[in-house]
Formats: sequence, structure tokens, C-alpha cells
Amino acid sequence: MTLKAETRDKLKTVSTATLCTALFKRGLRNQFIQDVHPLNANLPNMVGEAFTLRYIPAREDLNPITVFQNPKHPQRVAVEQCPEGAVLVIDSRKNARAASAGSILITRLMVRGAAGIVTDGGFRDSPEIAAMPFPTYHHRPSAPTNLTLHQALDINVPIGCGDVAVFPGDVMVGDKEGVFVIPAHLADEIADEAVEMTAFEDFVSEEVLKGRSIIGLYPPTEQQSKDDFAAWRKARQR
Repeated sequence: MTLKAETRDKLKTVSTATLCTALFKRGLRNQFIQDVHPLNANLPNMVGEAFTLRYIPAREDLNPITVFQNPKHPQRVAVEQCPEGAVLVIDSRKNARAASAGSILITRLMVRGAAGIVTDGGFRDSPEIAAMPFPTYHHRPSAPTNLTLHQALDINVPIGCGDVAVFPGDVMVGDKEGVFVIPAHLADEIADEAVEMTAFEDFVSEEVLKGRSIIGLYPPTEQQSKDDFAAWRKARQR
């Protein structure tokens, strides 16, 4: 299933908090990647389909620095194969003691048109990466090269990232709080619902700032609240 342009545009306007609530209504409680943060919180939402890379613990005899000379090294191949508009999601086993990638590989992803990169480990060259106009999410900075602890093994297979299952093609949404995973088959309906939820939350925020009680307003259990929201929406659409 390919992510529709209109779905991508809608998801760029909603928060991961709103998405968490929308998925919770459907019984999905564990879609927010844990302990992963944006390096640059001033960028717009990251939205794209997951393209995955899986690391396992490094074994010293298989991971000398010379492995990077192999053009088929999985980390390098993942960077070169990640599709335009996709998000490279790395399973680093929640281990940030060695880097998942650095500024050169991430720059390559950016110029190839990827939508972003996420790891539950760390990035090296983090000050340079934080200055890039490219969405990047990690646990914390990590200077050592990935080979010291990680062996890149599988490309575009189901992985775990920050205690969340990520399947290739799942829709990743990142904002200033973190990264959320939407199962691919739910992306369109979740985008529609989240846009509506965001509009209602904007209305509620304005009413609360005016001094209105949340009782009957949030959630809207009183008809007056529903009528007020409808009028607010109509006025905004003029």
C-alpha cells in the first residue's frame, strides 16, 4: 500500500499525541517509540513509510573497520536503497553506546529525498546533524562508530524500535515530542480522524483560555458544546 499524497499532507498537520488517542480508540496502545527525541525540534512534521534496517550485537571477527569497503555492507545499502519519501528506521536494540549512523550517511539520505531517519540508539556527529534541515530522531548522541557494538544485518524486514513493532511500509510520523507508528492499512482513516480531532482540540483550547470549564466540553457531552464547535468550524471556513 502506497502512502497517498493527501494522507501525507494531513499527517503533517497533526500531533503524535492526537495520533496516540486515535489509535488507542482502536485498541492499539504501543505505537509511540520510547526514548527517541528529535535532534532539531524546529522542523515540520516528518511523515513517510518505514524502510527498516536491523542491527544485531557486533562480533569482533566480523566487524573490522574494513567491512565498510564492501559495497554490499547492509548499512550502506540501506542508505542507498531507502526510497524517496520514506523514513529509514533502525533497530539498534535501544543501545546508544555506539552510533547507528553519522552525518555523512544522513546527508546522503537527505539528498536522495528520504523523509527522515529514526533510531532507538544514537547518532554520531550530532551537532552537525542537528543543524541539517532534515528530520532525525535518536535516543542520545554517541560518538563511537557503529561497528564497535552493532552489526548491520537485515534490510526492510519487521523490526523493533524503541519497544514498538515496525513493519516495512508502516507510516512514521515525527513531531517535536517524538515518533509514532501507524499501521499501513490504517493510515488513511487515521489521518482523516486526526485532522478532525485537531480542529476540535483547537476549539477547546480557545474556549478554555476564555475561562470555560472542561466539564461537558472535553469530551463534548453537552449538546451546547457540539453546537458551539459546529459554529466555530463554520466561521473558520468562511
